[in-house]
Amino acid sequence: MSTVKVLVVDDSATMRGLITAVLRRDPEITVVGQAGDPLEARDAIKRLNPDVVTLDVEMPNMNGLAFLEKIMRLRPMPVVMVSTLTHVGAEVSLAALELGAVDCVGKPGAGLPAEQAFAELAARVKAAGRARVRPGSDRAPAHAAAGDFRPDGRIVAIGASTGGVEALLTVLSAFPVNCPPTVITQHMPGTFTRSFAERLNRTCAAQVGEAYEGAPLEPGQVWLAPGGEAHLQVVGHAQKRCRLVAEPPVNGHRPSVDVLFESVAKCAGNAAVGVILTGMGRDGAQGLLSMRKAGASTIGQNEATSVVYGMPKVAHEIGAVERQLPLERIGAEIVNRCNLAREAV
Repeated sequence: MSTVKVLVVDDSATMRGLITAVLRRDPEITVVGQAGDPLEARDAIKRLNPDVVTLDVEMPNMNGLAFLEKIMRLRPMPVVMVSTLTHVGAEVSLAALELGAVDCVGKPGAGLPAEQAFAELAARVKAAGRARVRPGSDRAPAHAAAGDFRPDGRIVAIGASTGGVEALLTVLSAFPVNCPPTVITQHMPGTFTRSFAERLNRTCAAQVGEAYEGAPLEPGQVWLAPGGEAHLQVVGHAQKRCRLVAEPPVNGHRPSVDVLFESVAKCAGNAAVGVILTGMGRDGAQGLLSMRKAGASTIGQNEATSVVYGMPKVAHEIGAVERQLPLERIGAEIVNRCNLAREAV
């Protein structure tokens, strides 16, 4: 069985040693080398031909973002960023994901021991080794015009994981200012979700915010599940709203896509559209099947455009996906399905 070859890049010898030790515990990973800065890393990539690079942000000679941009432009390959989980670190990590990094993992720090910080490092590196690298764009998504869109009362529920930053930017860029009420669960640390919601709000026509208890679902509003401490659900009848539930992780995740989708199936029935995007694992597949059985329209991202074809693959295999589409067509398809003006023609 072939292993995933990894190059570890960090200016701290201690951190390089720690990352290497964690990865070497997994028999399916081989650490082929280490580098202390991007100049060393550039030569190591040419010499060692790794499958995956783990990359620090703050380094001498060239910062990690600048080096990542060069990698994605000159030699696209899977990169996992290893960064601090501060607010500033979150902003940088989101920028890295937009540039084309497959995933981000937090560094150990105050109150965050290495065992906890790197608990999923090996799994994420292996997922990156199987990922389809889609270099990010420095072009901000264009705002979609409202046109003749009239929301028909349906709500939209979207789930995503690895590769979801780019995917959600692409999907939401097709939404008009009066888009259908939308709720999103993206697997992401709590320190990332507020920054990501702010980024989406700046680049999309709709209003995007981090969901809070009781937040109303209204046209033109998109709510992103806060990471880490609670699951996002939809409750209510005439006036639907967000509920945050501090319950144990589901499928290893909190927030969980399955929890969101199951609540929408129960609360909205056929007055909903469910969408499952790129991500490793199976979270969301069963919940999307519940939505489809309740009469909702369901869409899955296709294999060719998924960074990691895990969640959408499982959903497709169990019959939860009504239609698979490439990423670039999903936003317009959602809007079309929720358009009262189209139905009136």
